[in-house]
Amino acid sequence: MMANIESLINRAESILERLSAYLPSIQQDVDWNALAWRWQIMNGRGCLQAVPHPHQIKLEAICNVDAQKAEVVRNTAQFVSGFPANSVLLTGARGTGKSTLVKALLSEFAKDGLRIVEVEKQDLVALPEIVSLLRARPERFIIFCDDLSFEATDPGYKTLKVVLDGSIATTSDNVVVYATSNRRHLMPEYMAENLETQYVGEEIRPGETSEEKVSLSERFGLWLSFYAFDQDEYLTVAAYWLSEYGIAEMNDEVRRAALTFSLTRGARSGRVAYQFARDYAGRQALANQKSAS
Repeated sequence: MMANIESLINRAESILERLSAYLPSIQQDVDWNALAWRWQIMNGRGCLQAVPHPHQIKLEAICNVDAQKAEVVRNTAQFVSGFPANSVLLTGARGTGKSTLVKALLSEFAKDGLRIVEVEKQDLVALPEIVSLLRARPERFIIFCDDLSFEATDPGYKTLKVVLDGSIATTSDNVVVYATSNRRHLMPEYMAENLETQYVGEEIRPGETSEEKVSLSERFGLWLSFYAFDQDEYLTVAAYWLSEYGIAEMNDEVRRAALTFSLTRGARSGRVAYQFARDYAGRQALANQKSAS
């Protein structure tokens, strides 16, 4: 009899251990001393997880986008000062500094109370819960959505629209959304949608599908476009990053190496220039080490 009871107890404990992984956990206390957080799903429940070492980059490291940078800095300065400010949509060519610009704002404005919460696209349905956690805080929060794009069936699409424009509940004054995307309207556009367009005299009336897609991007008060770099702009960024790694001279040899590197990547962008600088500086350091030994 005792052996049967012990067996049942062991089986019950084994089942409880397996079930515990699927049960919602108790909301963890948020580390409000952090500068940045990620929204994480743990054991079926979302929480703000502090980022112990956020990416710190200076604004001056972002080159060839001075007009866009000035607008983002101005809008953010208004925001941290408690003045009206807009949510921002940064769109355009890949590798041109859209995400880096948002991250650099933390280095510039953290002392003024700016904080960043990164939210992945699949977690946007939790935005109302996230905003409710931030609403009573004295800090100013950017909800950062990187590389954002939607399909028509994505549930986060409508949730983001509500947070940007508000529902029956007002939006929070200490929260704005900064999003980056390679798509200006955040959703794919299809040839068939052109068939919905109506022509009334000389007036063009887009179809309902197109209007619905535009309606999300229009909820961002500030649109900024980023364009692919030309050769000189690419070399300027490469020279900046090389100087950061201790290579001050951009001679003909280095210039040729930078251009060859961009050809192998099939693009000229700030990201490719940064990757070239790391590659070239690393090669030079290794060659110097071998020659010295």
